[in-house]
Amino acid sequence: MAASPEQGQTVDDFTLPGGVLVDDAFERRDFTLSEQRGRPLVIAFYPGDDTTVCTKQLCSYSSGLETFTDCGAEVWAISPQSVDSHESFASKYGLRMPLLADTDRAVSRAFGVAAPGIGLRRAVFVIAADGTLHWKHVALFGATFQSTETLARQLAALQDA
Repeated sequence: MAASPEQGQTVDDFTLPGGVLVDDAFERRDFTLSEQRGRPLVIAFYPGDDTTVCTKQLCSYSSGLETFTDCGAEVWAISPQSVDSHESFASKYGLRMPLLADTDRAVSRAFGVAAPGIGLRRAVFVIAADGTLHWKHVALFGATFQSTETLARQLAALQDA
């Protein structure tokens, strides 16, 4: 497993295909990390579409999306499933954040969260507006996830810095 970026390090750029639910349409496009510079970004790696804990996590982030946007941040969720799978998942649960497809797990490996057997570890990274890593949490076991409130505190700390 590759080493995860450390706090204060610039996070390597990447581009992944994905989509975001806008009204009732899933709009597909590529998402590039460097295009987010100038505003904070929360990246949530999750093991799989339409699984129990992942569904709870992403529904929580989606229903609390204003908490993130009030902090000037966007949330991207990344898993190894295809964009077609993401479209079905987003439509089924009304998920309003971009879902990105890391089908070859290259980005998961670059973030140090790829895991043999399970695909990837549940992890959250808060990236500052300048592209450096501000905070991360990589779960040893993926049965729980970081709350919207915890992530909002990290985003508020960025604003205070």
